[in-house]
Amino acid sequence: MPTESKIQSAYTLARERYAALGVDTEQAMTTLEKVTISLRCWQGDDVGGFENPGGELTGGIVATGNYPGKARTAEELRRDLDVVYRLLPGSHRLSLPAIYLEADKKVERNALEPKHFSGWLDWAKANGHGLDFNPTCFLHPLASDGFTLSHRDPAIRQFWVEHCLASRDIGEYFGRELGTPAVTNIWTPMVTRTPRQTRANTGRAQTTSRPSTARA
Repeated sequence: MPTESKIQSAYTLARERYAALGVDTEQAMTTLEKVTISLRCWQGDDVGGFENPGGELTGGIVATGNYPGKARTAEELRRDLDVVYRLLPGSHRLSLPAIYLEADKKVERNALEPKHFSGWLDWAKANGHGLDFNPTCFLHPLASDGFTLSHRDPAIRQFWVEHCLASRDIGEYFGRELGTPAVTNIWTPMVTRTPRQTRANTGRAQTTSRPSTARA
């Protein structure tokens, strides 16, 4: 079990080794305290979210959503984040995806409002954190084929446009309430699958997926 003396000894050794490379670790940490990082909250529960607890992760998500001890509720996730922020120097933000809403009943993504994230806003105010927001354009039946904002079906495309507009309104609300601009980050998993004949190995057609990102 690490003790304070062991940690200090390890740091002293590390400081000496970095100094040999011309790096001042004390200055580096002083600089780091002024750098604000927006942590991805989905790292606390493996991208599960609270829209459909226990649901299957789809849309090309690499995470499994089933690691032991993960947060099962928003309150548990906030408690876990409290521990993380206590261990980090400086003041930081949280990047909150739409599927981390808190609601007593199902809410369609194009009908999301700031009230569905009031618990997160209260927590951010109490702890001095900024909040960023992003729509969730995956893990949904209308994203099953990998297309959302560029879907050929006008009705499906409109649903995702409305979801992103609602997300921008939520981000704007966060910014006003917290007194710090909120970044609304739109990740759109638009997937185009194009068979390519290659001469390598078996020469079979390889399928490549090209996710694209947009920032708003």
